[in-house]
Amino acid sequence: MPDAVLAASYAHCRKIARSAARNFYYGFVLLPAPKRDALCALYAFMRGIDDISDESGETKEKQSRLEQQRSELDRVLSGGATNDAMWLALRHTVAQFRIPPRYLHDLITGAQMDLSVSVYETFDDLRTYCYHVAGAVGLCCLCVFGFENPRAPEFAENMGIAFQLTNILRDVREDLAMGRVYLPREEFVRFNVSIEDWHNNSSSKPIVEFLRFQTDRARQFYSSGWKLLSLVNADSRTALWAMARIYSEILSKIEKAGPQAVSGKRVRLSAAEKSWILLRAKLGWIDTWPAKA
Repeated sequence: MPDAVLAASYAHCRKIARSAARNFYYGFVLLPAPKRDALCALYAFMRGIDDISDESGETKEKQSRLEQQRSELDRVLSGGATNDAMWLALRHTVAQFRIPPRYLHDLITGAQMDLSVSVYETFDDLRTYCYHVAGAVGLCCLCVFGFENPRAPEFAENMGIAFQLTNILRDVREDLAMGRVYLPREEFVRFNVSIEDWHNNSSSKPIVEFLRFQTDRARQFYSSGWKLLSLVNADSRTALWAMARIYSEILSKIEKAGPQAVSGKRVRLSAAEKSWILLRAKLGWIDTWPAKA
């Protein structure tokens, strides 16, 4: 592939990541250019898969389009001809960083689960989903970051799951509006909480305890995932720290706000807060895993 074509393909993916990856891109910019471009290519692919799942339309049609993406993934990674900038950059990234294609297939499976599963009965069920939509992403990123310790994949998967659990808690209200309930049904029963309680913005003791249980579990996954920081290659540590710190701060805000965090305005970090984290990373002010809020 001509260098100019490859450069243009990566530029296309950087544009997508810069405009859509509002949290992750703060970490991307801390990486050496080849690794930054690789994460942008991965993000562009993943963004496209998510968009198919989330857009309006018939479920059958969206499932069909996801299967088409799965077939195209196999075809392109096998050397099939393409003029699409995202596919060109992705193929180069997968080859350069030796990313197992099964991780990308797992991500597509996760998007299909969003179309076929609206309620998860147990946390084991939810964890399976979280692996597909986020744990597999963590494993892809790990290949780009570089590692040698055989336990690194375990911690990378857990970090991805921590991010997804944070997303779920942050997006409860929006997901309910789409008819999706990710938090396990059996835990609603255990804490004597109903979906209606969330709709009614309840701050009852059961809701408070239920939310504390959920945030504590997410924090446990962060605690495990944080061990990855010392295991990735040195040139990737500040980027990983920044991304993990941004997401863990979102979790801290949810913990501090309690039920209002998931029934009111969407919790987010301001640009100033994220810029401060980015500056700290650049200056090497990297701390250990933050204590519970």
